[in-house]
Amino acid sequence: MKAIAYRQSLPIEDAESLIDIELPTPQATGRDLLVEVRAISVNPVDTKIRRNVAPAEGQAKVIGWDAAGVVKAVGPDVSLFKVGDEVWYAGDLTRAGTNSELHLVDERIVGYKPKNLDFAQAAALPLTTITAWELLFDRLGVSRDAAATKGKSLLVIGAAGGVGSILVQLARQLTGLTIIGTASRPETGEWVKQLGAHHVIDHSKPLNEEITRLGLPPVTYVASLNQTDHHWAAISELVAPQGKVALIDDPASIDVRTLKRKSVSLHWEFMYTRSMFQTDDIQQQHQLLNDVATLVETGAIKTTLAERFGKINAENLKRAHALVESNRAKGKIVLEGF
Repeated sequence: MKAIAYRQSLPIEDAESLIDIELPTPQATGRDLLVEVRAISVNPVDTKIRRNVAPAEGQAKVIGWDAAGVVKAVGPDVSLFKVGDEVWYAGDLTRAGTNSELHLVDERIVGYKPKNLDFAQAAALPLTTITAWELLFDRLGVSRDAAATKGKSLLVIGAAGGVGSILVQLARQLTGLTIIGTASRPETGEWVKQLGAHHVIDHSKPLNEEITRLGLPPVTYVASLNQTDHHWAAISELVAPQGKVALIDDPASIDVRTLKRKSVSLHWEFMYTRSMFQTDDIQQQHQLLNDVATLVETGAIKTTLAERFGKINAENLKRAHALVESNRAKGKIVLEGF
């Protein structure tokens, strides 16, 4: 089968940073599905792994953690899917990635693809959807009862990116929160408004000052999706007493003591935790993907696909990695077909 991989960690400009290879067809065992991959999307984690995780000596590493496709075979213990089902998922960081024609994945972290999306539109969503859902409802503990969240607010730092684009939608559709998104360019600011943010502020300026400028009260919940260390002092100032802060990035250093006087809690979201540690509630990812598929089918949530980069090959994937690394991507970049 065709796949895109790398043999050593290199800058994306290097011709060998990603290469086209051929691999044996994997076999489904246990609760695994063998999926014919129809489309993939590119996430920041793809570029981080490529840059920082070298393959074993003499081996090629296949990455990619978003896919939509068709089930081609099932392991003997599979009970949730059958051959021919159209699925979407984000995969498992400890296994081979989705940048291949055929891919093995545990059925418990897979959902049914929304019927009203094509494969590319669907592939844009799984990783960011799982991350946004878990951050909002599992980590921050936000209620899905609109009445219970009325009068409370959510600040989404980096709202125009992949996770932010779905987080804003979920918060607007499923809660009563006042949503404040951050963006730094007119086009990304407009995108965030279209997704459902009530207010948009400029994250190139001090965020606490931006909140004050709009006359908004201290923020109940903060979702910091990038540059947390840069914004930390402002976050500590703008968050409400007894508020909650969640983050997904990897800040070099933050002083959590600044949260103490307000009794603010800090939460990490890492969507691979359930699959990496085979947690008792791993199947929650299957359920939430199905719940969001229903929201997509009813029109409540829309795909965050922003750009189609053509066929799934090394040349196009390198272009996608370069754009993601530039931190100027809006929404998601998708590749489709081999």
